Amino acid sequence: MRLLQFSTSHYCRKVRLALGYKKILYEVENLTPGLHILRIKPLTGLTTTPVLLPQEAGQPEAIGDSSQILRFLETYRPEPPLIPPPPLATEAAMLEDWLDESIGTATRFVYYHGRAGGSETGFLHKMPDRMRSVSQKPSFSTSPFSQLVIQVVRRQYGITPASVALAEQRLGLALDVLWERWHSNPFLVGNSLSVADIAAAALLSPLSLVGSYRQDYPWLFDRISEVHSLCNEPLPPGL
Repeated sequence: MRLLQFSTSHYCRKVRLALGYKKILYEVENLTPGLHILRIKPLTGLTTTPVLLPQEAGQPEAIGDSSQILRFLETYRPEPPLIPPPPLATEAAMLEDWLDESIGTATRFVYYHGRAGGSETGFLHKMPDRMRSVSQKPSFSTSPFSQLVIQVVRRQYGITPASVALAEQRLGLALDVLWERWHSNPFLVGNSLSVADIAAAALLSPLSLVGSYRQDYPWLFDRISEVHSLCNEPLPPGL
């Protein structure tokens, strides 16, 4: 198998975690943003990564979208499972979709705001005391080229101080939900790793490079590290 990806994408990390958990051998093809469209649009009709190429007779030529890739992997190699049996399967799918569509986007906004030299908007001081410690501003060191890429991404997604403030609020509520689940159970759904854990560990991983989150939510990064260990995937930057 071949995984077409952006090396820094948290959605691509999600697929790598699933491949690692299922012990599926694969190779990576890192794409250049912008030029990537020439490679993947003819394959999937989409312009986003990740894209998985099974490269086996009888299998699809290409699968786009991280959630669709995880469902393909579940049929390709059912053991160990990442989708629990009904009715927990529906719960896991709903959590994965929420993390994909809402929380992964919020993470992107906060992360790139920090990479551009921004600071948090002040929402974090409202978090429950049980999850709080001393906040600090993020600290990043980036090259001029990286800063150029960051500014392009910020314009592409409309990342502004106002949209980042909303993203921080969304993340605060999400982390409350995840804390309640992970505090009482090592897994978000049922008694084993699922697509929900994979999505949370991947899509929140960029926050390990945002100083205040790294400082204020140690339990989150402990859990992200544990999921990466279970999946035989190297830890994300910052961990």
